[in-house]
Amino acid sequence: MIIDFTPRGVCSRRIKIEVNDGVIDNVQFTGGCNGNTQGVAALVKGMTVEDAISRMEGIDCNGRGTSCPDQLAQALKQAL
Repeated sequence: MIIDFTPRGVCSRRIKIEVNDGVIDNVQFTGGCNGNTQGVAALVKGMTVEDAISRMEGIDCNGRGTSCPDQLAQALKQAL
């Protein structure tokens, strides 16, 4: 399954996620803080969708009420 998600409230403009059998194979962010988004993408690779959501959902960036990891969690909910 490929998820193509448009995040809201963050600097990233797009998140593309590849999920197979409930496991994250690849994540690509367009825009955002390059080093941080690359780090998040590398950390969730091989993680189950459920585990990634539970770890990232609700993370806030500078009082925005969301963050790139939180938006990734929102996108991953589409895989459930």
